[in-house]
Amino acid sequence: MLPLPHRGAAATRAALIAAGALVLAALPGSAFAQADPAASPVRSPAESAAVGKTSPGVLKAMQRDLGLTSAQAKARLVNEAEAGADAGALRNALGRDFAGAWVHGATSQKLTVATTDAADVPLIEARGAQARVVPYSESELVAAKSKLDRAAKKQATRDAPVWYVDIRANAVVVRAVKAAAADSLVSAAGVDSSLVRVEKTRERPRPLYDIVGGDAYYMGGGRCSVGFSVTKGAQQGFATAGHCGRVGTATTGYNRVAQGTFQGSIFPGRDMAWVATNTQWTATPYVKGPGGQRVGVGGSTQSPVGASICRSGSTTGWHCGTISQHNTSVTYPEGTISGVTRTTVCAEPGDSGGSYISGSQAQGVTSGGSGNCRSGGTTFHQPINPLLQQFGLTLRTTGGGDPGPGDPGPGDPEPGGTWAAGKVYAAGDSVTYGGSTYRCLQPHQAQTGWEPPSTPALWEAV
Repeated sequence: MLPLPHRGAAATRAALIAAGALVLAALPGSAFAQADPAASPVRSPAESAAVGKTSPGVLKAMQRDLGLTSAQAKARLVNEAEAGADAGALRNALGRDFAGAWVHGATSQKLTVATTDAADVPLIEARGAQARVVPYSESELVAAKSKLDRAAKKQATRDAPVWYVDIRANAVVVRAVKAAAADSLVSAAGVDSSLVRVEKTRERPRPLYDIVGGDAYYMGGGRCSVGFSVTKGAQQGFATAGHCGRVGTATTGYNRVAQGTFQGSIFPGRDMAWVATNTQWTATPYVKGPGGQRVGVGGSTQSPVGASICRSGSTTGWHCGTISQHNTSVTYPEGTISGVTRTTVCAEPGDSGGSYISGSQAQGVTSGGSGNCRSGGTTFHQPINPLLQQFGLTLRTTGGGDPGPGDPGPGDPEPGGTWAAGKVYAAGDSVTYGGSTYRCLQPHQAQTGWEPPSTPALWEAV
């Protein structure tokens, strides 16, 4: 990330505040311009972009599991798409002050952005968000969590199996079956205890092996599921969980016909893998939805904390919830994995490897969790963008899934610059395109039609 000047730059802050006000004024359909966009009878461009490519099955599951009406489910997707772009812009503007962002409210109509400097409050509010001044920046909390990650390589963490940066609490949370185990991990990591909050839990997360979301596939005596269809050059295949198989493991499909072979697999450490399929199998841009209907995958823009998310699993079907935290570390009996996302979506043994999707945007593949879909539970998914980047894969998409508000369209066929379709970009990455420089707002894999000038939800000009 290339942050703007940190402190004492009054002129810069004033300019940014003015710019933020102009941006807000220019977006009459903004999630933060009205309390509930669903109340408007006119479909805004933002609503068309965020909702138009979302499967009716996803919307129905959101209504069922999040207690929403049809209008509220659509409004939530609009708000979350716009909030992601606003949060990304403020992250870049605040630099080292930035302490996290999250959406809340029944339709995610409210965006809160935290900062360590009270002088940033006018800038945040000018963007239409609520401001919260907190003691620790996101970078400080991430650094503390990184110390826990390093200590966990030498420290037994079975009784303190989950830790993450909780931006809403402005703390690093360690969830422990035994408090002493959490204290031991924190001490071994040399982390200031003032940054840490220990929460008591009975959870003992584990990989969910046998039956998984989406179409089932088999390897030996086990069964897992296709996460998302991918390609590598001319080779077709699919992404799935690393704990489902090792490199060289052969698979058969849901119909028991020879299917493919694991080409890459990481577990523990991460929980990612991909299978290359034979010519009998064709990769499609869909995942299995409720009642077996197809749900289209438009892209891989990562949704913010607090956003809605749905999971497909062959044990429990479609269930929805919200994103609790990104960049979580969790200890399974086989070892610790890091960089997964923690959610409130329920799952049960056999759901491993299945698809997580927000609207039309792929989020990740099921890793593990605790609880069940009768009493509720917690699950973790391996984010899809790092998986694609790790193995050099391209997500198979419907070719029309918009990343958020804006007017995506074809770019200049000969623009010049460093931006490239198929590359995975992280928030804060910089590219050039058509003689201009742009900075990434939300993590995603670039695709044709999502060029920086035409996707303001993903890129800002600098």
